[in-house]
Amino acid sequence: MEERTNVENCSCTIIHEDVVNKVKTCIPQEETLYDLADLFKILGDSTRIKILCALFQAEMCVCDIAALLGMTQSAISHQLRVLKQARLVKNRKEGKVVYYSLEDEHVKSIFDQGLIHIAEKN
Repeated sequence: MEERTNVENCSCTIIHEDVVNKVKTCIPQEETLYDLADLFKILGDSTRIKILCALFQAEMCVCDIAALLGMTQSAISHQLRVLKQARLVKNRKEGKVVYYSLEDEHVKSIFDQGLIHIAEKN
């Protein structure tokens, strides 16, 4: 049987303009909200999450990440390209090897906050 959540509806018809106006000034610009939504879409892929988890531990090349995750180098390269375009990872070249790492500590902070939120549900 399907469990239903009882959602409360407001039956008042008065708009609290002071609250609405105050909140309106705090909401980011539309373009910023689109960018944030795109970031969350990128983080909505479990393969990309696994790659980020690996890079939390060490700088790695495509070959190492592919071996770790049991995927092809091509598939990993594609996901790294997406993560790089979103400025979540960066790379550096050493000879013929390209190493990937986190763009900055904000990436780990975003991830950690998500884990804290998930843990609260349990």
